[in-house]
Amino acid sequence: MSSTEILITMFGGLTLFLLTGLPVAFVLGGLSVLFTVLFWDAKALVVLVLQIFDTMHSEALLGIPLYIFMALLLQRSDVIRDLYVAMELWFGRVRGGLAIGTVVICLVMAAMTGVVGAAVTAMGILALPEMLKRGYDPKLATGTICASGTLGILIPPSVLTIVYSVTAQVSIGKMLIAGIVPGVMLGLLYIGYIIVVGLLKPELVPATADLPRATWSEKFASLKTLILPSMIIVMVLGSIFFGVATPTEAAAVGVLGAALASLLRGNLTRAALWESARGTARTSGMILWITLGAKAYVAIFTGLGGADTLFQLLEGLDANPYVILALMMLILIFLGTVLDEIGIILLTVPVFLPVIQFYGFDQIWFGVLFALTIQMGYISPPFGYTLFYIKGTLPPDVRMATVYRGILPFFLLQMVGLMICVALPDLVTWLPELMR
Repeated sequence: MSSTEILITMFGGLTLFLLTGLPVAFVLGGLSVLFTVLFWDAKALVVLVLQIFDTMHSEALLGIPLYIFMALLLQRSDVIRDLYVAMELWFGRVRGGLAIGTVVICLVMAAMTGVVGAAVTAMGILALPEMLKRGYDPKLATGTICASGTLGILIPPSVLTIVYSVTAQVSIGKMLIAGIVPGVMLGLLYIGYIIVVGLLKPELVPATADLPRATWSEKFASLKTLILPSMIIVMVLGSIFFGVATPTEAAAVGVLGAALASLLRGNLTRAALWESARGTARTSGMILWITLGAKAYVAIFTGLGGADTLFQLLEGLDANPYVILALMMLILIFLGTVLDEIGIILLTVPVFLPVIQFYGFDQIWFGVLFALTIQMGYISPPFGYTLFYIKGTLPPDVRMATVYRGILPFFLLQMVGLMICVALPDLVTWLPELMR
């Protein structure tokens, strides 16, 4: 069988089995064994064993369970609820203030936890009922929550960024820091859109002047809720940026900060620690199984000549490098609607990376574009992950069709952010270049 036929068979088989709903890790691992025996040699199964050993031996992956544990501790510490109360005091009477406050809180949550599901679910529980009660358009309210919740994919600490860095063999610290500016830029785009909608269609974003006016002393007193989140952010990102700690060591520092935040609020109980530890083991185990399956699949795919065939195909197109880049971005956006982001990275980065290097693109810059496209896939119907996260928090009178329509403007804003990062690569790379 030719390498082209192998390429088609491997991608076709992968697509077919993923559409059946089988777990991604088992699909990847099972197909790896099957294709090795069918197209290569049963003795070549040792390659899979070596890939598993290499993954288990990776120190860089140690940061993943630590960041997940930090996020789960913070999720149980009531920090997010306190932040929402503070934002309500400051922006509650402003037209679109609750939506703007939701974006700001999601930015802070992204910098503390980097977990998309936690942000979308928390805002769906806290912010959505309040916005609907005050007359916000349901499409705008749900779209704001879904889009803002995905900022954790870009803004560090992001598990996705760590997995990309390990797979692409680039600096984890620089990759983490590179996501800050694009993430904040997207947040500002969302806020700008909310303000413009409030000016052009005020009926969709009502002003709530009937709310009790908070005094300045109450507003400034509420800012104390920002102290602990700010400390955690500075402890994690500051230690990485200034070279005080490696990303893995910074994750341990973040866990300490999250534990202190929970302790000060009286939430650091044995039950909370046990549930956080169980959640960490469950999520880390899922990521590890996907990592093992994807690494085995890519190793066999490369060993059978599939990667070389794909590279030759792209090279033979004789197209502008940015056309090839756009093609890869479209593939990633599509995959983001049907695959877990960890699986996407582990499957596509080893294939795309030689192409990126051939055309002379910066790997850190491409990593941020990669994260942006996955972020777009996260809110793309019908299978975007944030759509499922928010579904469980919707009131009975708000249907999923409303959510689908609501995320469209934000999807376009993410596309604008992607094009800005493509046109201005220095916007992405200047901050990592300042690192020590």
